[in-house]
Amino acid sequence: MDWTDLKIIVPAEEADTAEAIATGIAGGGIYIEDYRDLEDQVQAIAHVDLIEPGLLARDRTTVAVHLYVSPDDSAAEIARLLHSRLTAAGAHYTLQAAGVRQEDWENSWKQYYHPLELGRRLAVVPSWEAYDNKDGRAVITLDPGLAFGTGTHETTALCLETLDERVKGGERVLDIGTGSGILAIAALKLGAARAEGVDIDPMCVRTAGENAARNGVSDRLQVLIGDLSDKASGTYDIICANIVANAIKALAPAVPALMAPEAVFLASGIIDERKDEVIAALAGAGLALEQVKEKNGWVCLVCRRA
Repeated sequence: MDWTDLKIIVPAEEADTAEAIATGIAGGGIYIEDYRDLEDQVQAIAHVDLIEPGLLARDRTTVAVHLYVSPDDSAAEIARLLHSRLTAAGAHYTLQAAGVRQEDWENSWKQYYHPLELGRRLAVVPSWEAYDNKDGRAVITLDPGLAFGTGTHETTALCLETLDERVKGGERVLDIGTGSGILAIAALKLGAARAEGVDIDPMCVRTAGENAARNGVSDRLQVLIGDLSDKASGTYDIICANIVANAIKALAPAVPALMAPEAVFLASGIIDERKDEVIAALAGAGLALEQVKEKNGWVCLVCRRA
């Protein structure tokens, strides 16, 4: 069944006006293309850092509002009404029309998301994609909706690649700021015995729990709402914190006490300009730098207890 996609393109500062007008008229669905804060939106929706490079390259100066018109309604009449109200509002707009099948606009975003191989042993695969696991990789299956990417955000890629190198089997893992749970799930898939994910956001906890169930590791992953001081207990063989520089500096003093004798601490989410200050904070907390991994302006620091 063919619907009509009426696409309103406006300068970003007029997005609210276009959205309000489209919402007031719509009898079908509305889809908004707004890439101004794409990275923050991805974290808020699905708590993952894997974003298709094609999306990152999209125009950040305009916003497109798609109004989907049912075959039972008159697209021409709705287009005239949009013209009238947008003009009256003084909007600087372009209006385009195209035919689209309902199932196409409901699923077209999936074209951006494909299997992603990381390190020697890992693959991250969207649930709708077939994956030929010819290399016998540990496969992480995610169903992240509009926020799963085929490219890598460097911080997540660095952490996953480091886990690929460091997990030997049987470890207890702590993932601080677990988000989607992808790092904890990866560690378990690589052979870790148990993992705990800690996050202050209840939505993260739910998302991580769903992803753990999807990947068959629910019995070995415990996801907890709270901060590090509330929820972590005992010692861990691997501790991950893929967050931001300030948060890493703040939690660093609590990390050594949670580390088993040969444990490693992976700190990522750090832009290269802040590398030195984070290294200094980690050293001040009693953590000895073992390895620095960098990719496109992002840094992952691997430390041991001094």
